[in-house]
Amino acid sequence: MEACKDLQDQNEILPHLFRTEYRKITAVLSKLFGLEHIEIAQDIASDTFLQASETWGIKGLPENPTAWLYTVAKNKAKDYLKRNTLFNQKIAKQITYEQTSSVPSGWEDIEIDLSDRNITDSQLQMMFAVCHPSIPAEAQIGLSLNILCGFGISEIAAAFLTNKETINKRLFRAREKLRLNDVKIEFPGTSEINKRLENVLTTLYLLFNEGYYAAGSDVTLRKDVCLEAMRLTNLLLESKITSQPPVYALLALMCFHSSRFEARIDSQGETVLYQDQDELLWDEDLIRQGEYFMNQASFGHQLSKYHLEAGIAYFHTIKTDTKEKWESILQLYNQLLIIEYSPMAALNRTFALSKANGKEAAIKEAEKLDLTNHHLYHMLLGEMYTGIDNHKAMGHFKTSFELTKSKADQRVISKKIALLSP
Repeated sequence: MEACKDLQDQNEILPHLFRTEYRKITAVLSKLFGLEHIEIAQDIASDTFLQASETWGIKGLPENPTAWLYTVAKNKAKDYLKRNTLFNQKIAKQITYEQTSSVPSGWEDIEIDLSDRNITDSQLQMMFAVCHPSIPAEAQIGLSLNILCGFGISEIAAAFLTNKETINKRLFRAREKLRLNDVKIEFPGTSEINKRLENVLTTLYLLFNEGYYAAGSDVTLRKDVCLEAMRLTNLLLESKITSQPPVYALLALMCFHSSRFEARIDSQGETVLYQDQDELLWDEDLIRQGEYFMNQASFGHQLSKYHLEAGIAYFHTIKTDTKEKWESILQLYNQLLIIEYSPMAALNRTFALSKANGKEAAIKEAEKLDLTNHHLYHMLLGEMYTGIDNHKAMGHFKTSFELTKSKADQRVISKKIALLSP
């Protein structure tokens, strides 16, 4: 009976530890070996968990599973360094010089620091390396999921709605680019930190959106992607040089959006539009956290797009449908479009305009955008023409249905079409 309990405990704790500790071990070892040898760091981390699975299955859980993993990872890293000729010939001197300013007599002198502080610093520095501007945004997101979040290739492929071969190629090209540019796992210099931080925030913003707005049916995976984006953003707040107002604003934005995550998907996995969501499913704790982070973001004089989007998301956590609410959202969109114009933000603005000033005014503004190749453009016009010109509304809904590749969106649009059908 006791053996069964130990096996149950192992089956529960090992996947959890893999999600939380694999990425930490990988980050520290990658910093030690250099970004060009990240695959070695990942292999050592994977071998550590394989050994844990085998050993714990026979001997049971150790008293401190995390400390056990760290000890084994350290020993495996040192064993690798001792026996690998490439490291001995080309890399050993650089590692030891950086650590001690002199070459020690043996690998036993190398300190593999898995302290909380070094783990945090290594993950933060890895974040800046992975989000280097030399590689495209989608590759930055993929590398973040793989290296910083511990997602496997299959999970990343599912998140991107593509196949494993595509993801493998994408990550390989990105790593090669980082090698060619000799990108280091380190904090950028003081003069470059703000520019590079902006790039990191953009990647985390896109990573969150990949989970929140993904069209895939795996709700658990989508939520995991969002939570990882939030964890990494929160990690930035642990360092003085990166705990800046836009970081707080981005985390507030993520909290407000995540608070409505459960209400956005029904029991059949279908998308629930904002106006149809059950506010009892909204997470009040996340809303309160979002308010806290938004208050923290108000210090200083910097107004980023994340501040404005957080404000918009905040008003969406107020269910009461008042003209004042939508006028506030409309003004925030006006400011957002001045700071950073995007067609989708302009389209979303027209929905707020319809709620604040009526559908007729919003239809005129929306049609000026002329986003005829985007299904959301036609879906919004279908909504706004409903009740004014149902024939036009039907036409836009049908066009939207043809343009979208999302099965979830197609189901929502089909219901709209059915309601307008005679």
